[in-house]
Amino acid sequence: MTRTKVLFVDDEEHLRIAARQRFELADIDVACFDDAKSALSRLGDTFDGVVVTDIRMPGMDGITLLEQTVAIDPGIPVIMVTGHGDVELAVSCIKNGAYDFVEKPWHPDRLITCVQRAADQRRLILDNRALRAQVSANQDLRSQLYGRSTAMEKLRDAISAVAATDVDVLITGETGTGKEVAARLLHKQSARAKGPFVHINCAALPEAMIESELFGHEAGAFPGATRARFGKLEHARGGTLCLDEIDLLPMHLQAKLLDVLHNRTLTRLGSNDPVALNMRVIALSKSNLDTAVTKGLFRADLLYRLNVATLQMPSLGTRQEDIPGLFTLFVSNIAATHGIAATEPSVDDLSKLSAKNWPGNVRELRNAAERYVLGLTDRVAGSQNGAATLTERISAFEKAQIAAAISANGGRLKGVYEVLGLSRKSLYDKMQKHGLSRDDFVKDD
Repeated sequence: MTRTKVLFVDDEEHLRIAARQRFELADIDVACFDDAKSALSRLGDTFDGVVVTDIRMPGMDGITLLEQTVAIDPGIPVIMVTGHGDVELAVSCIKNGAYDFVEKPWHPDRLITCVQRAADQRRLILDNRALRAQVSANQDLRSQLYGRSTAMEKLRDAISAVAATDVDVLITGETGTGKEVAARLLHKQSARAKGPFVHINCAALPEAMIESELFGHEAGAFPGATRARFGKLEHARGGTLCLDEIDLLPMHLQAKLLDVLHNRTLTRLGSNDPVALNMRVIALSKSNLDTAVTKGLFRADLLYRLNVATLQMPSLGTRQEDIPGLFTLFVSNIAATHGIAATEPSVDDLSKLSAKNWPGNVRELRNAAERYVLGLTDRVAGSQNGAATLTERISAFEKAQIAAAISANGGRLKGVYEVLGLSRKSLYDKMQKHGLSRDDFVKDD
């Protein structure tokens, strides 16, 4: 995790010394300047920090520094330091692009908290820009399965590892978590990438024709079969067969599919000649197949054949810290698709999104982003799930904010309890209450 960076500008030496000491105690990188021009030379659209500047200084004053900083990049947070008589002027600066202001003599905790929040906003802005640039350059694993959470990092690592092999894979997860996206990425990263990717929704196949659709038939195999036809399984030769909603495949076809997977051959309806199949199988299921086996709804031997490698898609509720970046990414992509100049959602709106229930997971979040881009709603966050009580909503919001802060600070709790305005003990108590562990947010270098 990159440390917070601050450019502190003040013509009074004792204030620069005090600021340096306080920032260093808070584990913040600080560079102090006695004039605005020197600080301005350090700024650019890739600057990943915060500017803190006095308003009244000889030469270039803080207002001019603000104006020129906004001209370089309006996303750079500028915090104005004011005297008692300059509060009205500071409010005017906020209207012109300043992030916030603190009054002299500034309280150390107030200044540090303000800087940490501004730094979080800057990181989010830069992350979103990087994501947009990444998406436009290439659609790779990280851009299609976005997430800074530990769960998504582990998922991407697992996909990369499994893609390097040729084993069959079972992908499980709630509706809308991106199971098919993961399956297609597995195919694209595998040695079979140049072969076909054949997606079959087992629940959507017509029951009367399902066997013929999957396995094919010879001419005359049944009334109306006037000519031979390849089944969908044969179309996957040399590539990947994706069986969506495998849990809804009828039992009698589960037995036939098991034989196909075991021997990598099939026999068309009306034929005795086996057809060799060189393919990889990826099965998708939204239900727990172990439970289905226990209930007699799914064959245990077929499950053992499919889950050589198993990938679990995390629900959005278990990675709430990914929601702001994911929503912004969707807004950017959807706006580009429709040729619309969409307004970037505010940090406050993105924070509210993290506290909302998303039973439809990523799919539901993307739909909300599309409505936002198309102007079908004037609110980003919307209402909470009606089934949740006020206490549950508050608890979910609190958990999301703490998780997001821990993630933003790379698992370092000092910055977390400072930015959230909590004591160390209060933070530990709340983490224990919500089942949060700092180890889950520590990123490997």
